[in-house]
Amino acid sequence: MNGPASFPANPSRIVLTGFMGAGKTTVGALLAERLGWDFFDSDFLVEARAAMTVADIFEKRGEAAFRELEAEVVREAGEPGSEEQFVLALGGGALEMAATRDLLASLTDTLIVFLDAPLETMIARCAAHEEGPVRPVLADRVRLAERWSQRLPWYRQAHLTVETSEFSPEAVVDRILQRLEPGIRNSRRQDVRVSIGAPCKPGLPA
Repeated sequence: MNGPASFPANPSRIVLTGFMGAGKTTVGALLAERLGWDFFDSDFLVEARAAMTVADIFEKRGEAAFRELEAEVVREAGEPGSEEQFVLALGGGALEMAATRDLLASLTDTLIVFLDAPLETMIARCAAHEEGPVRPVLADRVRLAERWSQRLPWYRQAHLTVETSEFSPEAVVDRILQRLEPGIRNSRRQDVRVSIGAPCKPGLPA
């Protein structure tokens, strides 16, 4: 991903990126429901693969092992030849892996959407959520700001950026749908799968 990409024609997959608290899981589930597509959260795909929670993976195997698993499940989701239409919410740090960035840049049938908001807004969202990240993660504002700044150039390489701080999740979905072709907006399947997690997942580093 070397810069903002050209908007794909007739995308069959939508990938949501953004920092912790951006609203990827909430918006992703709503967007998939509106489209009649499957919805997946990369953290839950990793948990299914590892048979343990993301927090346990970080504790027992370390962040590097988690990132490798994350890149693996994203790569499999993006493999060519699949006829599935789905929305995928990426973990906030997924784009730290060059392999994941390169994969997303190569997918011509996939729309990448960056859900943007001020850092303090995203931290406040997580702090207000009962099942949000543990307090020490949110308290280390310097580390959070460093990670946010590091990732921001990668987030901005998305096809579409949607500001979320002033809009409800439903309004954010509307803004994304407005950019899609009518045929895509009106395509619905009945046999959809939905993987939904907490908007701010407990115990995870940023």
